[in-house]
Parts: sequence; structure tokens; C-alpha cells
Amino acid sequence: MTARHCDIAILGGGLAGGLTALALRRARPDLALTVIEQGPTLGGNHVWSFFGSDVGKAGRELLDGMTVAAWPEYSVEFPAFQRRLKTSYYSITSERFDAVLQAELGPDAIVTGVRALACSATNATLLDGTRIEADAVIDARGIRNLGHLTGGWQKFVGQRLKLAAPHGLDAPIVKDATVEQHDGYRFVYCLPFAPDEVFVEDTYYSDSAMLDVPVLSARIADYARRRGWQIAEVLSEEHGVLPVVAGGDFDAFWRSTGGTVARAGARAGLFQAVTSYSLPDAVRYALALAKQDDLSGPALAAFSEDWARRHWKRGAYLRALSAMLFGAAEPAERYRILERFYRLDRRLIERFYAGRMTFADKARILAGKPPVPIGKAIGVLTGLGHKPQSLSLAGTRA
Repeated sequence: MTARHCDIAILGGGLAGGLTALALRRARPDLALTVIEQGPTLGGNHVWSFFGSDVGKAGRELLDGMTVAAWPEYSVEFPAFQRRLKTSYYSITSERFDAVLQAELGPDAIVTGVRALACSATNATLLDGTRIEADAVIDARGIRNLGHLTGGWQKFVGQRLKLAAPHGLDAPIVKDATVEQHDGYRFVYCLPFAPDEVFVEDTYYSDSAMLDVPVLSARIADYARRRGWQIAEVLSEEHGVLPVVAGGDFDAFWRSTGGTVARAGARAGLFQAVTSYSLPDAVRYALALAKQDDLSGPALAAFSEDWARRHWKRGAYLRALSAMLFGAAEPAERYRILERFYRLDRRLIERFYAGRMTFADKARILAGKPPVPIGKAIGVLTGLGHKPQSLSLAGTRA
């Protein structure tokens, strides 16, 4: 067994782990950092997007150099209406993410292609036999032990398509729910990266974590045909299954994800309960952690637990919305909840995604006749209705 020493070791080089490393490097360039990623590159194979209203000045500075595309507005399409919203929208690719981190952290700080087997607050053991010894370990390897949470799933397949002719889009379509509804609430997401290049993602809010990639890939091809697009080449493909949390036992979840080890990202439950959207939380957390005076293992473990616990408490309203989505609406009718939501004030929608809703925003979302049976809606909100199922990735197929 060989040993490697550093000040802070970060297990997982995805969005949360990478941004935490970057924030630490910029705030404390004197620190010796080590990022361990089991994949061949940092960031995996992803396209991350965010609204301009999601992050403040410090967040924009942290993400500087990572965005590959920006648009001044976006659109949504539902059976009953379409809408263009003048909120800026940005996209990051894992390739650009990896390039920025490689340049700023340097090759000596990055270990790829090896999996971390176990860790404590101050050390980690890797599959190749290396032992990492650090003042602090931060576990950012993704969510696990979901059995203590309830809700449903957001699952998707996305493809970056090269087209034979221009697609004609001048802005992203964040939700096209005019498509046939399968397996819960379905929508298609489109990002026009170039006149003849578009990223198309087929997404589902489903009761099942089962993901049939070939079926969804065929639906993407069918969607392109219906748009009049001829696919010349599939440049890349990604897929995933994310939890949509409607409830659960935070204490049990926290105990099951790593004891007294500092955590980040989904490992700490830091994502939006309704959308599974994690970028704003990853940015805020990375910046806050990098400002801590005490960067020892025990201190960062306590910091991460306190941060995650406050995030869980603030998310109670959003978990109630998730419970309504999965418990009060029939799968084929779930789109009606989002259709109603996107009729609301643009600034309220921005605050919803950014995680900064006011009391008035929360009241406004629930005001009026709900787009689901009233009896079911009341039952879910009072805890007397349908109980969302326990989350488990068992049986997931990709």
C-alpha cells in the first residue's frame, strides 16, 4: 500500500466535488488538494444548465470559463399554451468543466480512473491500494442509501445531435410537454448549441427508476423527425436517474451516507426536491465551505451536516409539492401541474429555481383551484392521502 498526503482530499470529481475544489483553490491557493475521480475525466459525461438568476456575482465568478453557450431567454411548450420567458440561460459541458479544473488545479492535484473504497474524516483507501492521508476528506461521490427517502424519479436520456440542416431554434426549449405522455410526466428539452447542432433530452417524472435507454433514444429520433430535423450524427449521449424527494427521515439518511465525514453535493442531499436541480446548491456550498477558517476533517464534517440539515428544513415546502406531483396527480396528468406553474409571474419562477422563494410565492403557487383532484391535493398536503413510495435504485436498468 502506498500513501499520498494532502491538506484536503475530495472524493468525486463531479459538479459538487469539482466546484468545491475550485473554490478552495481560489480562496486558499496554499492548500494541497487532491481530487479522486473514478472516471477518466472530471465531470463525467454531462451537460449542466442554469438560469442567470440562479447564482450571484460570486457564483458567476466561480463558473467563469465553464459556460459554452448563453441565451437571453428560453421557452416552454404545453398542450394548452406556449410561453417565452426573458430569463438568461447558460450551459456547461463536462469537457469544458474538466478543462477549467485541470488548468486551475494542476495535474498533481487530480487522480482519475480509480475508485475510492472507504473513507473517514481524515483518510481514504483507493481500489488500487493507495491510502490518502489528509487533514480533511470531503465525500462528493453522489447520493446513496435512498431507502430513507420517499418520492419518485426524474430520469432522462440526452443526445447531442448534428443535423443535416439548421434546426431553426434561437433559444432553448426548457420544457416541451406537447409530446405524448409516457411513464409519468414527460417533456423534451432542447439546447441549440449551433445552427445545425442541438442537444435533445427526453425526460420523465416517473414512479419507477427503470431506464430503458434504447426506447428513449428512439423517442428522441422520433421527436427530431416531427420537428423536421434530419440527424446526420449523434455526437454524444448521456443518461441518468435522479431522485425527486417528497419526504423521509433526514437523520437516518445522514447516518447512512458516511458517519462523521464531510459531504458535498447529492451525497449531502443538496439538490432541489422537485427538480433534482443541483447547480445553485453546489455553487453556494462550495463558496461557503471555502470561507471556513477551520478546514480540519471534524470541523468540515460538522459544517456539512449543519448546512445539509438547514437545506432539508428549508426544503419542506418543495417536498410537499413533490408529494402532490406523485401522490395527487395521475401519471398522465402530471404535466398539468407544471403547465399551471409556468403561467405564474416570471420572477416567481426565477426564485423557485434559485431556491429563494418568499412566503408570498409559496402561497401564490398553491392559490386557486389545483390542477389535480381537490380531495387528493388536500389529502397529500395534510398527510392523509397517498404516501409516496420509498426510493430505491434496485432494478434500475440502463
